[in-house]
Amino acid sequence: MNKEIEPLIPKHGGYRKLKSFQLAQLVYDVTVRFCGLYIDKRSRTHDQMVQAARSGVQNIAEGSQASGTSKKTELKLTNVARASLEELRLDYQDFLRQRELPELSPDHPALVRFKAKRCSSLEDLRAWVEEEKEKHWDKHGRTRTATEGSRKNRSSVSVGDGLCQSVSDSMLVANAALSLLNLCCYLLDRQLSAQAKAFETEGGFTERLYRVRSAKRKN
Repeated sequence: MNKEIEPLIPKHGGYRKLKSFQLAQLVYDVTVRFCGLYIDKRSRTHDQMVQAARSGVQNIAEGSQASGTSKKTELKLTNVARASLEELRLDYQDFLRQRELPELSPDHPALVRFKAKRCSSLEDLRAWVEEEKEKHWDKHGRTRTATEGSRKNRSSVSVGDGLCQSVSDSMLVANAALSLLNLCCYLLDRQLSAQAKAFETEGGFTERLYRVRSAKRKN
């Protein structure tokens, strides 16, 4: 009986089902809206943040698609996506630090509620922001349990029909984006580890081509 021969080009793509891709795409959407509201469109930071977010999405997709013929390329592009999202994470942290807004710890009640909501769209994120403001934060951007004077009052700004309605909202959205980025980067680290292991054990396209040709000759 002939032994089943492995396909020369295995199944590949399917990146839309990857949790890392879904998160990166949400981060991209959030970042485009965030930068449109809070970052000067003429600044270099605006373009860099949007491009870093886009790079994360595009390179995950391109790496997944290239995996059929080049595990090395898949590994390289996944790493580019990871590096781009790390750059974006630093930009969000800089935004908070430079405006003296708090970067919330992962176990902060607001982020615990955010993670429990499992946002998958801008609408979900907007709903979380509104819920936080209504139930858990006062009009000055302080938690309702915070002592008076523990934070400076935050003035209101007009953002029309945008994602947020006040300066404190930018703090909430930036922290939400950081929470999404933390999870996405963690998943990409695991993805890179799995891809590296597969490359070490199975080799790349050249090795697969040799195995397939050898199996064909034997059969």
